[in-house]
Amino acid sequence: MMLKVSCNAAEQIHSLAQCRFFGPPKSKPRPIFTRRRVGVSFCNPTTKSSVLAVVSDRSSGGVVASEDVDTGLGSLADRLRLGSLTEDGLSYKEKFIVRCYEVGINKTATVETIANLLQEVGCNHAQSVGFSTDGFATTTTMRKMHLIWVTARMHIEIYKYPAWSDVVEIETWCQSEGRIGTRRDWILKDYATGEVIGRATSKWVMMNEDTRRLQKVSDDVRDEYLVFCPRELRLAFPEENNSSLRKIPKLEDPAEYHTKGLVPRRADFDMNQHVNNVTYIGWVLESIPQETIDSHELQSITLDYRRECQHDDIVESLTSVEAIEERDSIHSLNGITNGFAAAAGNKQQDCKQFLHLLRLSGDGLEINRGRTEWRKKCPR
Repeated sequence: MMLKVSCNAAEQIHSLAQCRFFGPPKSKPRPIFTRRRVGVSFCNPTTKSSVLAVVSDRSSGGVVASEDVDTGLGSLADRLRLGSLTEDGLSYKEKFIVRCYEVGINKTATVETIANLLQEVGCNHAQSVGFSTDGFATTTTMRKMHLIWVTARMHIEIYKYPAWSDVVEIETWCQSEGRIGTRRDWILKDYATGEVIGRATSKWVMMNEDTRRLQKVSDDVRDEYLVFCPRELRLAFPEENNSSLRKIPKLEDPAEYHTKGLVPRRADFDMNQHVNNVTYIGWVLESIPQETIDSHELQSITLDYRRECQHDDIVESLTSVEAIEERDSIHSLNGITNGFAAAAGNKQQDCKQFLHLLRLSGDGLEINRGRTEWRKKCPR
C-alpha cells in the first residue's frame, strides 16, 4: 500500500523530514530486496516529480531501497539533507526548518542560529565537492601540512528574522582572496515566498593546527579549491560602499557597558580545538544594554577575529554607543543599497549602533572587535 502526500510546499518539507529519505529520481539501481514493500512518496520541490522512499519490508522486517532512490551514491546524511549543488556546480543551496530551540525571546531565530546555519551550509557545500569533514573543509594538501581554515572576519545582515517552523533556503559559494585566504558569501531566502531575508560574507585564513600560526595560501591549495569557485567575481554585497567593508576602530576604555567573567565552556570548542566563531557573537551581545534588547532587534553584525581564546581564558565584553553619521545611515537604512526595503522608511533616531571589544582579563589582549547595528522592533 502506498501513502501519498500533497505537493504543498510546507507539507512537502515536513514530509521529507518525517520520512527521512530524500533524493532526486534516479535510474533503476538493483533493489536490495524484491519482496513486498511499504513506503511513502513525496514531491521533489525542485523537479515536482514523485520520489518513492521505502520504509520497510513486511515479510522480512528488513529495510528496503526503492527503485527510485539511489542506494549506491552518497551517504545517508547526503540523502537526508535538503541541499545540493546548483546547476553550474559553483554554489550550493540548502533548506532548513527553524526549530523551536533555535528561536529566542522574540519567537524568531536568534543571530546565533543564523550564524550556525551559515557555518553548516558552508561545511555541507565543502563536503558536496569532496573536501574532508575533518577540520572544516580542508583539502588534501592542507591535511598533509596540518593546515586548517579559521575565520578572520564575518559580516551578517538580517532584513527579516525567520520564525519557528519557517523554512529558510541558504545559497553559498566560495572565492579566492589570493595568498591571504578565501572569501565565502551567503544569501538567505524565505523558501515559501522567495524573499531575500539576509546576506552574509566572511573571510577565512589558513592556520597551522600544531603551531597555531597563520600561513599564506600556497598554489597547491588554491588549485584544489579554485575549480569549485565562480569564474567571475560574485558578491553577496556587490556595492562598493556597502557596510561589510567598513573598518572597525578599537574600542578604548572606559566603555559604557562592561561584562566580565565570560569563560569558554567545553561545548564552545569545535573540532579544530578553538572556540567556535559563533560563541564570540554571544559574548559580544552579553554587554548590550537590556533596554536596547527590549526595544530593538539586531540588523547587522561585523566581527574581526584577532586572537584565539584558550580553555582557561577569562573574557571581558565591552560595548559603547557609536554615533550614527549620515554615511552610516545610508549603509544601514537604504533599501536599494542592501536590499532591505522595509528599513528604508525607518527614521535615523529609531536605529542604534555600537562598537564592541572582547579582550582577555588581566593582560587585556584583544580577541575580537566588532560593530552592531540595531533597528526599532516592529509590532507583531
